[in-house]
Amino acid sequence: MRNSHIRDAAALAEFWAWLEAEILKSVIITEVEVADKLLEFRSKQDGFMDTSFDTISASGSNGAVIHYKPEPGSCSVVDAKKLFLLDSGAQYIDGTTDITRTVHFGEPTAREKECFTRVLQGHIALDQAVFPENTPGFVLDAFARRSLWKIGLDYRHGTGHGVGAALNVHEGPQSISFRFGNMTPLQKGMIVSNEPGYYEDHAFGIRIENLLCVREIDTPNRFGGIGYLGFEKLTFVPIQGKMVDFSLMSAAEVDWLNDYHEQVWQKVSPSVGASARQWLWENTRPVPRQ
Repeated sequence: MRNSHIRDAAALAEFWAWLEAEILKSVIITEVEVADKLLEFRSKQDGFMDTSFDTISASGSNGAVIHYKPEPGSCSVVDAKKLFLLDSGAQYIDGTTDITRTVHFGEPTAREKECFTRVLQGHIALDQAVFPENTPGFVLDAFARRSLWKIGLDYRHGTGHGVGAALNVHEGPQSISFRFGNMTPLQKGMIVSNEPGYYEDHAFGIRIENLLCVREIDTPNRFGGIGYLGFEKLTFVPIQGKMVDFSLMSAAEVDWLNDYHEQVWQKVSPSVGASARQWLWENTRPVPRQ
């Protein structure tokens, strides 16, 4: 499973390097053409079988439609002056991937940056969560919403779903959701998505998604003799730095982002060509604390 995510990350690095170069050359590219090109890059990876779901390639206001699907003849052109949301995944013989990134090819507004940063803060909070054994996923959902809630924002979907290993991309029984009915505890080895978002109707959508594997955590205490769990990251693709308002970020959150990008560079850069390697270098450089 881990190896499939590294190969998938290599395909995505090649893809993002290509797309950014095309947009900067003012090449007109539709949302469907973006999805087709991503499939082309993924299909070159060892063990690739198919996409794990229909790619959500959404420019501008289309990103505010949570399950948007671009259609030939009616889809939008990717607009360099608007946010672009890409939610996609693949089936490999050794694993299933699901990743969302939101980027801007020009200059994001202050509003877009604040919303993106608060989504990122929620993503980080869930990624770093440590919790007792037998905890159901809904208990963790508020971790991902806390920063948005502080300014009266929220999103209408769950924060995480189960993912199979070369199986279903949406697989139960586990989930991380505001819906209290699912009492299934998260257990070691389960895979879940971490995908908080924010959607401004008729304007833009933001989502940041990685897959996580539940793992044991060695805590200094074991109250009541109970073990504790946390998460291991499986997804390694850069999170766009220019979308982040670092004045809102704590030092610990900046450290998380820098550490994540260092892992991305170390794990993925050996597997890509020159242009993708340059793109990775530019998008994984450490940022200073404010």
